[in-house]
Amino acid sequence: MEPILEAITVLVVEDDDGDALLVTELLEDALPRTGIVRGRTLAEAVAELEGDPAVDCVLLDLGLPDAVGLDALARVRAAAPAIAVIVLTGLDDEAAGVAAVNAGAQDYLVKGHVDAGLLSRAVRYAIGRRQAEDDAQQLRIAAIRAEENARLERGLVPSPIVEDESIWIASKYRPGRRRALLGGDFYDVVEREDRGVHVLVGDVCGHGPDEAALGACLRIAWRALTLSGAGGDLMLATLQRVLEHESQIPGLFATLCTLDIEPSHRVVGVRRAGHPPPVLIDGESVTSLPVDGGGPPIGLFADEQWPETRLELPDGWAMLLYTDGLIEGRVGPGPERLGEDRLRDLIADYVAACPDWRSRPEGLLSELLAQADERNGEELSDDVAMLLVGTRPTGVTA
Repeated sequence: MEPILEAITVLVVEDDDGDALLVTELLEDALPRTGIVRGRTLAEAVAELEGDPAVDCVLLDLGLPDAVGLDALARVRAAAPAIAVIVLTGLDDEAAGVAAVNAGAQDYLVKGHVDAGLLSRAVRYAIGRRQAEDDAQQLRIAAIRAEENARLERGLVPSPIVEDESIWIASKYRPGRRRALLGGDFYDVVEREDRGVHVLVGDVCGHGPDEAALGACLRIAWRALTLSGAGGDLMLATLQRVLEHESQIPGLFATLCTLDIEPSHRVVGVRRAGHPPPVLIDGESVTSLPVDGGGPPIGLFADEQWPETRLELPDGWAMLLYTDGLIEGRVGPGPERLGEDRLRDLIADYVAACPDWRSRPEGLLSELLAQADERNGEELSDDVAMLLVGTRPTGVTA
């Protein structure tokens, strides 16, 4: 038994009253719940389609007083591109029906060779095919947009500018938005001509595409400023101005942490704008850098300053910079969060269990993210960016 079709409306475009009556009677017999509308000319049909979007299918005679052949089909499809069309041809012009299907009609019927069952199936299948074509087209459009977005987002992900082989870098990035490649978190590493290495990790509050665009803008601005020789409070003050001018959402702010590593690679200047402190890995010792409170996130207050803390670094040091999405996941069913202390414990456990972890530092980052997800009970919902930067111990080569 054929499935019962929901109530539909069919527009019969036929100038011959006898043919129109025959088609109408067949429709009434085959599809009793069908509403039938008549158009004697193409102009009447187009006016009906433009005024009544409820039409589900058009039965179109290709020989009308004001349009003949494929021109009639083209004008109907232009007026209602989402509606199924079945063309009606004469016995001696079946080739015109085939040409119409190739031009976009869903089916064709030969006058005088149609019964109620054939007409019923043709209408139902034409509507189904048209809906399937629309779905396929939407999928193609979505796939194209996804590819374009992926290319754009990949182009905005940084490629660190570091030539010194004594410096190694590993990173991991996962946006909180589903099916996105880029979130509001960002990072970058740049080596200047004096061999000083400059590091940035930041986080724009929020998770949408506007926040992702702003994060990319801030990272690119930081890279340009760094390569130009800017630094200190001027750097962060300029980034604050960039944020204020580029933000499309009122009230957005961003947290930042920057490292200015001297050419000797044994002294670092740390500036923080509302961001968690970096974690220092010295052998199996794992500690947060002893930095002061820093300043507020950029974008919150005008005329702020972000004091620098200068520290000496041990031989063969490594530092982890990260965004707070990593540590704000829950630990168990209650409100308790992973936090900085547990993060340091996870790092220490991994370093102790894998003494050669520096040979593949990405493994540490993957393990930290996996452990945070596991403790949270599901994948973290916030963006996560992690950046490991370090030097090889004296006497160790790449």
